[in-house]
Amino acid sequence: MSKRDNDLLLEDMLEAAEKIEKYTVGYDFDKFSNEDKTIDAVIRNFEIIGEAANRVDPDFKLESPEIEWRKITGFRNRLIHEYFGVDIEILWQIIEDDIPDLIDYLKQILNKN
Repeated sequence: MSKRDNDLLLEDMLEAAEKIEKYTVGYDFDKFSNEDKTIDAVIRNFEIIGEAANRVDPDFKLESPEIEWRKITGFRNRLIHEYFGVDIEILWQIIEDDIPDLIDYLKQILNKN
């Protein structure tokens, strides 16, 4: 896979992560858990992140261990296959704890390239 292809996938991941952040800014868990449209939009963008991460070249992943590639793709698979069983609390925890770091890591990687 070319560097350009990887960059496009990373840009897709960044765009989706930034959308998640934008959709949930100013929210707390109670507000988030009661807004089905927001939950659906967030889940869709997690799916995009996971699908793009799955397609990133394996050698490139080895060069970027700060991104938890396996966790990202695993979470995407859980969302796709257990869509009625999504744990909203886990979703919220990832939004709060992991999305800001993912955005930072992706920006750093893209700025290096």
